[in-house]
Amino acid sequence: MGRIIAIANQKGGVGKTTTAINLAFALAQPERKILLVDLDPQANSSSGLLAPDDLRAARQQKLTAYEVLLADADPQRVFCKARESLYLLPSGPDLVGAEVELASAARREYRLSDLLARSRDDFSLILIDTPPSLGLLTLNALVAADAVIVPMQCEYYALEGLSALLDTLKRVRQALNPRLAIQGVVLTMYDARNRLSHEIAREVAKFLPSELFETVIPRNVRLSESPSHGLTALEYDPRSAGAEAYRELAAELLARVAGTSHAILETPPPDGGESGPGPRKWGLRALFARSGERARKRAGG
Repeated sequence: MGRIIAIANQKGGVGKTTTAINLAFALAQPERKILLVDLDPQANSSSGLLAPDDLRAARQQKLTAYEVLLADADPQRVFCKARESLYLLPSGPDLVGAEVELASAARREYRLSDLLARSRDDFSLILIDTPPSLGLLTLNALVAADAVIVPMQCEYYALEGLSALLDTLKRVRQALNPRLAIQGVVLTMYDARNRLSHEIAREVAKFLPSELFETVIPRNVRLSESPSHGLTALEYDPRSAGAEAYRELAAELLARVAGTSHAILETPPPDGGESGPGPRKWGLRALFARSGERARKRAGG
């Protein structure tokens, strides 16, 4: 049975969609079939993975998340093959009205859960990209999910937002989905030159030591450029810092799902050579060590 993981944070601009598409691509392998559900009306995951003509055709044929949620469309009929072993349930502009229409629907919080139950055995992992709010769309994702990944930008206000989100997850567990767990908090837009990034990372590591992913996602221009080319960062520039970090995050996620404590990087390297264990370049401990070394050098100089 495939594990369902929502990627959620009520704060916007924290890297949810960037994490969704790059993590999904990094996870997809011939032996590992991945589904990404785009539940955000902005549809950035959809436009980031599908060619414009394919996305336009899906919307014209009414093969989007809106039809799955509100017209009981068969999910198998609306899944688009975005890449080898990677499938997408696309979003569309109609999803904007879903919040209002779901309000009067039967089992409104369970619509996505009921529909994904038919398909979860067909995939190794199902990821859900959510909107930057705590409305009925996000609630549907949290009720359908076994766990949630929380992308968190390395800035002060993100700490306050994290506290509110953790409270929301607790309420969802109590009222609607007792199995919902925190798969992990991943720090995004990490700037190793910025002292605030280090301070935020240390604060989160102090209060959520077991939930915080060791891998951090750096602030990287390739992550910002790749969507304009219709590519993930791993396709656009496989050797970029952002691509390396998402490969490491995918390996760490697989290790957590499997219940092991250390991830082995087995995603194919960009040069097409043999895969195998690799150094965790974007691990927190390594970044803290490099930061401390630079501080000692400055002090000595």
